[in-house]
Amino acid sequence: MTEEIATNRKALRDYQILERYEAGVELRGTEVKSIRQGRLNISDAFARVERGQVWLYNLDIQPYDKANGFTQHEPRRTRRLLLHKKEILKLFGDTQQKGLALPVLRAYWKDGRVKIELGVGRGRNKGDQREAMKEKEVKREAQRVVARFNERGRG
Repeated sequence: MTEEIATNRKALRDYQILERYEAGVELRGTEVKSIRQGRLNISDAFARVERGQVWLYNLDIQPYDKANGFTQHEPRRTRRLLLHKKEILKLFGDTQQKGLALPVLRAYWKDGRVKIELGVGRGRNKGDQREAMKEKEVKREAQRVVARFNERGRG
């Protein structure tokens, strides 16, 4: 059972997503409590494969209100992602190709743990973005026409 925490719609607009991976995140106690308060921002978050591990950058978790200075966390610290070795090697191979990046698509709860959905994406230029928006609009219009047709058929 999963509960959505945050979605990165900017990444879905800016990247053509080729593959998706689920990863755990290595977090501290105050970070988890802050996420439970809804103080998570994934809009600029991305991952990199370095030294055989996957690291998460620019994930912004605001400080927990009730924590003291000693137990408080840094909001934008680098966090390690937990993946299988086979997945890490695949991601490393994918990111070596020109133009592929690892944006964070969404964050969610799964069995009481915070999970991150990573995408292997190729960056879109402005023309590609406009084309994708046109395709989306055409699909929406087609769904509206079908819905109107089905309404008339019932009455």
